[in-house]
Amino acid sequence: MRFTLTPLLLAIFSALAVQAQDLLVTNVHVVSMENDQVLKDQAIYVSEGKIQKIIPLTAQTPRMSADQVIDGNGAYVFPGLAEFHAHLPVADDGSTQLQEESMWLYLANGVLRIRSMLGHPSHLDLRSRVQSGETEGPRVFISGPSFNANSVSSPEQAAQMVRDQKDAGYDHLKIHPGVELDEMWEIANTAKEVGIPFGGHVPLAVGIENALGSGFKSIEHLDGYMEGLLPEDFEIDPTTSGPFNLKLVDKVEMEKISALIQKTLDQSTYMAPTLTLFDRYFGYVPADEFRMAPEMKYLPGPLIQQWVNSKKQLERAGMLDREFVEPYLAFRNQLFMELHRAGVPMIMASDSPQVFNVPGFSIHHEIELMSKAGMSNYEILKTGSVEPANYMNAEADWGMIKEGMLADFVMVTDNPLENLKTMQKPLGVMMEGKWYDQVRLQAELDRIEKNHERK
Repeated sequence: MRFTLTPLLLAIFSALAVQAQDLLVTNVHVVSMENDQVLKDQAIYVSEGKIQKIIPLTAQTPRMSADQVIDGNGAYVFPGLAEFHAHLPVADDGSTQLQEESMWLYLANGVLRIRSMLGHPSHLDLRSRVQSGETEGPRVFISGPSFNANSVSSPEQAAQMVRDQKDAGYDHLKIHPGVELDEMWEIANTAKEVGIPFGGHVPLAVGIENALGSGFKSIEHLDGYMEGLLPEDFEIDPTTSGPFNLKLVDKVEMEKISALIQKTLDQSTYMAPTLTLFDRYFGYVPADEFRMAPEMKYLPGPLIQQWVNSKKQLERAGMLDREFVEPYLAFRNQLFMELHRAGVPMIMASDSPQVFNVPGFSIHHEIELMSKAGMSNYEILKTGSVEPANYMNAEADWGMIKEGMLADFVMVTDNPLENLKTMQKPLGVMMEGKWYDQVRLQAELDRIEKNHERK
């Protein structure tokens, strides 16, 4: 359409025209995530990697141009998703192939932010290469190596480990089982002193109340809550209780949940639920069924076989019989929704790549499970955009489609507030002002598949 320039828009575009490598995304509907409304018929002007203007398309809108014009043809755009419990491959042997492939698997699925939760020095290098543009991929936040029974030997040593990880440039600390209570307090105090967030599993010796009280910024896998709901005099036997003590679900006293939820709210703690990890790894669906999932072709065959072996070992031991697992998964869904309805912030997380969770693809399994548990589409999108930005204290920079924010968004055919599955097939991805169309994304997927062809 041809439009006439109003004086205000003439001034805007005269100013914007002097900026290099600008992009114009036009004829789109914007799911901004400022609220649950859709801005219909918009254009987004991008320059210097940021959203400069969001412009309603009306009869008075001028004809616009830019270095690159992307016609959405009525598509929808929404802020890029997050994977806030990832495990990046380690480049111990100097090969960064699997790391770089993971970056493309995330991008091709509309995942533009990841928090890697088991750090390694090679991850710091990857983060630098992504930030500089040498490697293409989502923006990366890196936790340090795990605090666990093998890495922590005393409160003093734990405190030094915190300082060392902060000095090395890690963004986060990861807590694993095996940490003692006195060690946990020292980790917490030192982390607050040097200014680095921490979270993870809830060690049995620490317990959920102390974990919350110590300042866990995130609880991974909803860990520790079931144990906190068991009778006070109950002693857990880890040799018979199953993974994550799933066989003890019938001992849970749900009347205690209100007090735990209130403490969680008081501490402003986030949850990283990883529903798909429990559905796929600790669920009753057989390993051989998941190994045939179409996205497994994007990962090395030996890794898939390792996952099969790991799950089958639990199956043979009777740990994943449906009679045990089904009530446990129902409890987790109930816990997830009670925390959510009470206002506990959730961050989108699938634990990829872990057992049968392929980077990027697993986020869509997580989305499906959150929906089945009862979370609305709008709230699901918040867990992947607004809440991760809040978590990283970056709400002024990303998490919404808004003027002045980074140009990070995904284009899809349908409205994701009405159809979650549309997010599985992006028409394109904008990452800090760089556009990756569907042809490019599919070409990268095809390349990765060929790298891992089964002989």
